[in-house]
Amino acid sequence: TLWKWLSSIEKVDDYTLIFHFTEPLYHEWVTNLYQIPIIPEHLWKDRSKEAILTGANENPIGTGAYLAETYDQDRMVYLKNATWWATELLGIEPTPKRIVYLRAMSNNVALGMIIKGELDISNFFLPGIPTIKKFYGIHTWFDDVPYMLSDNTAFLFLNTTKKPMDDPEFRKAVAFAINSEEIVEKVFENQVLPSNPLGFLPIDAWMKYYDEDVVTKYGFEFNPDIAKSMLKDAGYVDKDGDGFVEAPDGSKVELSIIVPFGWTDWMESIKIIASNLKAVGINALAEFPDFGRYQDELYGGNFDMAINNFGSYLSVTVWTFYHWLFFPISDYQANGNFGRYDNPEVFKLLDEFNRTPFDNVEAGKEIVSKIEEIFLKDMPAIPLWYNGMWFQASEAAWTNWPSEHGPFHYPCTWGGRWQLGGLMMLTDLQSK
Repeated sequence: TLWKWLSSIEKVDDYTLIFHFTEPLYHEWVTNLYQIPIIPEHLWKDRSKEAILTGANENPIGTGAYLAETYDQDRMVYLKNATWWATELLGIEPTPKRIVYLRAMSNNVALGMIIKGELDISNFFLPGIPTIKKFYGIHTWFDDVPYMLSDNTAFLFLNTTKKPMDDPEFRKAVAFAINSEEIVEKVFENQVLPSNPLGFLPIDAWMKYYDEDVVTKYGFEFNPDIAKSMLKDAGYVDKDGDGFVEAPDGSKVELSIIVPFGWTDWMESIKIIASNLKAVGINALAEFPDFGRYQDELYGGNFDMAINNFGSYLSVTVWTFYHWLFFPISDYQANGNFGRYDNPEVFKLLDEFNRTPFDNVEAGKEIVSKIEEIFLKDMPAIPLWYNGMWFQASEAAWTNWPSEHGPFHYPCTWGGRWQLGGLMMLTDLQSK
């Protein structure tokens, strides 16, 4: 954690601080600059561990643009902070007096609400948007395909502690078997884009480390013939004539793919993935446990394959992406590397990259290129598509929403997105 390598903070003046470190972890520090909330020491330093972990914090103190006002089972309400510091110092002010987070029980419920003008902005995946947006005045970032910005990468994690997912050749065959284009077209109605073989988001901060030569040599694409050939060469053949391959030791290969029930886009996606795998002889079944069970199986390592994207989100450095993908292994794997891929060489390279100055891009490229090669050779997880920064807005009450034509702000209310620019969206909104 930060507190292990941040030794002291020196105050220069009211607007300048100098941070002193025992060791320089440049990429991690740049991320922490906008991700760690600052809280008042005098209100927290004397609280017990129990009070911090379980207390309700009934009278919160904040310095943000909005402050908590009230809540109920189906909503949280925030009131504009009349003394927000940025209004005086930066000359900016959010337009809405209140922000109301409504709880929608499903994607389809949210769709009905946005159509009827009961929601001003939705950050759900909503089916049918390409067809109905023009009929109901629904606003999206792009006027046409892909409609949405890319926010994170959806991966198929393979549990490398279980057979046959412990075999890199089997994992690579799975990668060649999956048709991401089909998922993008049929499930997401072209509201998202297929991922590149590394899973890098199409943003400059990440793509400057993308090694085309490595991808050309070791990458993959949808090609079921290659998948079948790889399976055969690795000893996975159909010995009993049931249409599905057996493992080299003769045991049955019967696998499940899990996503949470109710996540309709992911549910439909793994149906396609299961069909793709069956087409090359891998017996796979799509399963939809409730979210609690999905999370327990994912974090506890009690699954075969699972879709997840929790840590592949936008950031200023590709280090965050790899930190999630190759997170150190523990009994309860809650922060990434859900397939429990264990490769000390990769862990060492990632630490080396973290210690490389943020502005020394060429040195960083050399390190990241090695990580990319290992990733594509071992294929511990398979990047499939870019999950959209889902954004649909109603213009019934507000106009001047962000778009490809401007204003150029992240149109998202998810946790961690306000400080990436989402808050600026509220400063440019205009009331009708």
